[in-house]
Amino acid sequence: MLALIMAGGSGIRLGMGEKPLVTICGVPMIQYIIDAFEGGGYEVVVVASRKTPYTLNWCRGQGIPLFRAGGGGYVEDIIEAVSGTGEDGQLFTCVSDIPCLKKEIIRHIDSAYRESGTPALSTWVPHSLCITHMCRTQYTERIDGVTACPAGINILRGDLITETQEERKLLVTDNRLVFNINTRKELTEVRRFLCRERRRTTSG
Repeated sequence: MLALIMAGGSGIRLGMGEKPLVTICGVPMIQYIIDAFEGGGYEVVVVASRKTPYTLNWCRGQGIPLFRAGGGGYVEDIIEAVSGTGEDGQLFTCVSDIPCLKKEIIRHIDSAYRESGTPALSTWVPHSLCITHMCRTQYTERIDGVTACPAGINILRGDLITETQEERKLLVTDNRLVFNINTRKELTEVRRFLCRERRRTTSG
């Protein structure tokens, strides 16, 4: 399945230049997302724009498949990328600022989608987890009786990309999905979390 990693926004809230290239434990944020999808066996295309020229150049330098969108907005860039790639089946869309994403989470989402029977699926995390880790509290809905926040990773049908698609709203109780980075406070928190994980993996 194709995975579009969305990296065309200006990222002005963080105020550190192009957000996909902000480093965490010495690694550009977007690399964590790419590694998670490729590790799960998915085909990756990064969707960048004129607003993220350094990200465009970085992808070219790394040999990462790239689509240059117009930068008109998140949804607009998705539609343009799907139309431009000619993808008419199921595909992932994912923000480039959830660096704790792992391949097993992606596979769980994929499996839930295949069981759902709906054209689309959106992923949500409990609001309480976001509060615990000082991340993402701007928008909430009630999902399965739980107040939840969107995680930024979804599955859509390419042939229906310009239509409203019926979706399953999947609640995933995993703290690795709460780290959506929009502020320096959130960046500090995720650096602490990920660098600790990397040290534990290395020492183990």
